[in-house]
Amino acid sequence: MSRRGRPRDTAQAESFLKPVKYEEVYLVEYAALADARVRLGHLLEDVYNRKRLHSALGYRPPAEFEQVLRSTTRA
Repeated sequence: MSRRGRPRDTAQAESFLKPVKYEEVYLVEYAALADARVRLGHLLEDVYNRKRLHSALGYRPPAEFEQVLRSTTRA
């Protein structure tokens, strides 16, 4: 995840991957790689981007944050 001498790259990736693992990967037994890709795609697009609150975005989901940002920059 990180190049040699770049520890911050790893921390960012780990903070993203931890909830993915605990909310999906550790809870499901996948039948095939294709099944895992579909389920992880659903988790990332529908849950992580549309429902899950992110503290760095003012406790809003990324999709809502982007919508608010677009409406304030157009005005």
